Amino acid sequence: MSALFGKRGVSHDVETSEVFTPKFDDSGLIPAIVQDATSGEVIMFAFMNIQALEKTITTGTAHYWSRSRNKLWLKGETSGETQEIVEIRTDCDQDVILIRVNVQGRGATCHTGKRACFYRQVETASLNNAAPVPLKDIGGARLFDPKEVYKK
Repeated sequence: MSALFGKRGVSHDVETSEVFTPKFDDSGLIPAIVQDATSGEVIMFAFMNIQALEKTITTGTAHYWSRSRNKLWLKGETSGETQEIVEIRTDCDQDVILIRVNVQGRGATCHTGKRACFYRQVETASLNNAAPVPLKDIGGARLFDPKEVYKK
């Protein structure tokens, strides 16, 4: 475990303790919900491992674990859309993290260039047993062109 985090005890202790004792899953990851500190909008979801959580706490800039690349990921290292930490919260049993951030750069969080990753709404009202379920883009214009930013 990390020198930054306490040793996990029984459930009651974890729920009442004043010491941060995050619970990572069997893969060594903890879910992180990311929220814009000003608007309250949920802008993304990611996972963190111990190293990502430590770096986030010690640097004040969001780091995550990229499952697709299998590596530590400084959010915005390519796009410039870094996330400045305003506050980190944890839930009652400390197995989920809520991170409140200020997005630096153009204000985009999603790799698609959108403000937030949650830019599509599931159209449940129009279902009537229709398949596939339609999505509606509610995310506004792209703030950057991903083809330009992520030249591959």
